[in-house]
Amino acid sequence: MSKLTGYARPQVQELVGRLREPRRFIQVVSGARQVGKTTLVEQAAEASGLSARYASADQPTLRGVEWLEQQWEAARSLAAGAGKGGGLLVLDEVQKIPEWSEAVKYWWDADTRAGLDLKVVVLGSAPLLVERGAGESLAGRFEMMRLPHWSFAEMRAAFGWSLEEYIFYGAYPGAAPLIRQPARWARYVRDALIEPIISRDVLLLSRVDKPALLRRLLELACAYSGQILSYTKMLGQLQDAGNTTTLAHYLDLLARAGLVTGLQKYAGGAVRRRGSSPKLQVFNTALIAAQANVTLKQARQDRAFWGRLVESAVGAHLANAAARGACEAYYWRERNREVDFVVRAGNRLAAIEVKSGRTGAALPGMAAFAEAFRPARKLLVGGDGIDVETFLLKPVEEWLAP
Repeated sequence: MSKLTGYARPQVQELVGRLREPRRFIQVVSGARQVGKTTLVEQAAEASGLSARYASADQPTLRGVEWLEQQWEAARSLAAGAGKGGGLLVLDEVQKIPEWSEAVKYWWDADTRAGLDLKVVVLGSAPLLVERGAGESLAGRFEMMRLPHWSFAEMRAAFGWSLEEYIFYGAYPGAAPLIRQPARWARYVRDALIEPIISRDVLLLSRVDKPALLRRLLELACAYSGQILSYTKMLGQLQDAGNTTTLAHYLDLLARAGLVTGLQKYAGGAVRRRGSSPKLQVFNTALIAAQANVTLKQARQDRAFWGRLVESAVGAHLANAAARGACEAYYWRERNREVDFVVRAGNRLAAIEVKSGRTGAALPGMAAFAEAFRPARKLLVGGDGIDVETFLLKPVEEWLAP
């Protein structure tokens, strides 16, 4: 959909810079469905000025290593005749080719020995498999670019969205033209976005012994986004005879697929953080609204529901920054004192409290956390603090800066 708006994500120029560098690395572009990976790579390929060949394994006929070799040979011919700039091969939906990473490694090493300047970008709609293949076979040969969901600044620039529209409709650019038809928009998100991620990217690519439990866990995580739930309580809500280890594994799969994650408690020690109850958090608030069966107007009138959406929008902003490696995101709670989000980048620590309405009350959780861990920044988002719009418009790194 970004093609229709002419909008280019900031990562386009980052990828162009990588492709123009004299040193060669395989560029692996990873991210959830519908975050604009293919469009971004096409824009970067055009802007790089390289002679490019684009090949997609997303075809009705079966694609195998033989097809991949044909594409590589065609790209080699292109690179050999391109002169000093070299050539570029873009391989889309690469996860659909069995043993793709071993083949790419073989040909990449052969080109390196021959001194052929062929740049390669691989991408796919299944981050679970793409990242696993790169990590297992291409060690030392690749750079990873993880694309997060679209930010509020991007949705506003591309579609002119207001803050309320972003909080409710989330950040799927492909769904943006449908928001004037709320029921149709919700069906599109459920049927064309969520279902393919579950059925194709998770169930077909990872071992899931209880697919019904996985689906119910996703629904639960969306319904309880912003809340801390122990795995035992989740099992009780899901009415399943499974175990907490299975549930933790399924939540990890959903996180790696870019749907929901479980933020861990910040405790200053990795062992204690891993043993905590997770705070459920969506990566995209569209997942909440599409399953809630309410309109934007109805959501705005329900103060409790809207407050949860606002907190989830702030949490999604932080979780996506963490997914692309800009920071680490946690929560904190000790007895009845809590901080909504804790963000760490390097040795800098920030505590963030979110309020959807005005509050004149003190923040005992923030005070207790500050006394225990001495964060560099203490931020109140919403209420009498930084307005939500200002917070979401800035990259998380800016809020961590001195």
